[in-house]
Amino acid sequence: MSGQPAPAVVPAHLQSFLAFDYGLKRTGVAVGTRMLRSATPQGTIRAEGDARFAQVAERIREWQPDALVVGVPLHPDGAAHENTARALKFARQLRGRFGLPVFEVDERYSTTEALSAGAADADAASACIILEQFLRNLP
Repeated sequence: MSGQPAPAVVPAHLQSFLAFDYGLKRTGVAVGTRMLRSATPQGTIRAEGDARFAQVAERIREWQPDALVVGVPLHPDGAAHENTARALKFARQLRGRFGLPVFEVDERYSTTEALSAGAADADAASACIILEQFLRNLP
């Protein structure tokens, strides 16, 4: 497997998205729409295992997104590392549990960018950066 997620075609009927910046202890969350091409941070999920998925389910019920977006971390040279596999597993689990389309986005430097911008919640800010990058690349 190459470290780089394959670009996916995003059907035009998918308009609203819930994005995740996956981490072992914290998962940043953001919502956004194709029309506005912007994202809004949501409260970070501070849970692991099934407790994390219970909180993800609450967010999906609240926002009713058409699809989900997961940031996939890579080394600067694009190579995969331990957290790459964890994020890809999280994306597969989301597909299986919620039956929504899930898109993977290269999220190199999103947390660094969030921290350098002075974000109070770097995980949620990183999820916003991931989602806005995804939305900017839509046709």
